[in-house]
Amino acid sequence: MMLHPAAADLFAPGQFETVANVLTAVHALGLISTPIIFLGALGLSQRLASPDRLSLAALVAYGFGLAAIMNAAVASGFLAPSLGRRIEAASGSAVDVWRVAFRYNGEVNQAYALVFVVASSVAIVLWSVSILRGRVFDHGVGYYGCVLGPATLALVLSGHLTLGVHGFGMIVLSQTIWFVIAAVLLWRTGHK
Repeated sequence: MMLHPAAADLFAPGQFETVANVLTAVHALGLISTPIIFLGALGLSQRLASPDRLSLAALVAYGFGLAAIMNAAVASGFLAPSLGRRIEAASGSAVDVWRVAFRYNGEVNQAYALVFVVASSVAIVLWSVSILRGRVFDHGVGYYGCVLGPATLALVLSGHLTLGVHGFGMIVLSQTIWFVIAAVLLWRTGHK
């Protein structure tokens, strides 16, 4: 997300191809990392497995969210540059048609991003409750997740935090902190 350009950057004079290439690269990296992230989530769910199946429910929610964010990445990283090239090459009324298609693509991207934010927030809450109910991990990460998930949902669903580059970047960063802490705890408990 640190390298993700804004949509407006795509049409800055003389910057189209550079920004289009960056868009494609950052989204390709995100797509490549998705299965790796899912493997980590699977490991976490297996380690937290209990009869209440909260960790399994978290994995299902997170997998659903990852499927949505893959679609958002394709829309933003591959379709947006392609549509942008059509806008650049078009003339007359065709420009307006391609701009509508570009805008629609952006709306689709935002819808998938919202699905990811909701699903991943629910997953983090479920994993966190599972952590708090168990004795596997330090409870600090569980408390953090139980605050992070609902706070993220409240901010996004109330409209106080949008899913533009900066808002979504903040969400990804705050969730990454949770996942890194959980990964470190997972690593430590696996080596005892």
